[in-house]
Amino acid sequence: MLYLIVLSSSLVLTACPNQNPDQIRQKTAEETAALKRDTKAVAQGVKEGLSSNKSVDLNKASKDDLASLPGITAEQADRIIAERPYANTHQLVTRRVLSEDEYSKVQDRVVVNP
Repeated sequence: MLYLIVLSSSLVLTACPNQNPDQIRQKTAEETAALKRDTKAVAQGVKEGLSSNKSVDLNKASKDDLASLPGITAEQADRIIAERPYANTHQLVTRRVLSEDEYSKVQDRVVVNP
């Protein structure tokens, strides 16, 4: 982070050779605030990406949402939709929509809400 602040400051200094110290200080403060905001946004995006364990409701999810699950193809997503409604997630196996191995890859990412 410190490296980014130094880099940002040096860019401000090289871009503004005819400014007085107060103008440079103000511009540096603005750039640092923007960098801080952007860094927080990037960190939040990384955090969300790493914890993308959002649950998918088998009875309501779109084909794209279902196909985004690990190992689920577009054809399987169509089959999941065709077999709706589900009373519980394990019905994916009992109705032969997915094998037990395929189900084990998604079981912690799927839910059935009433």
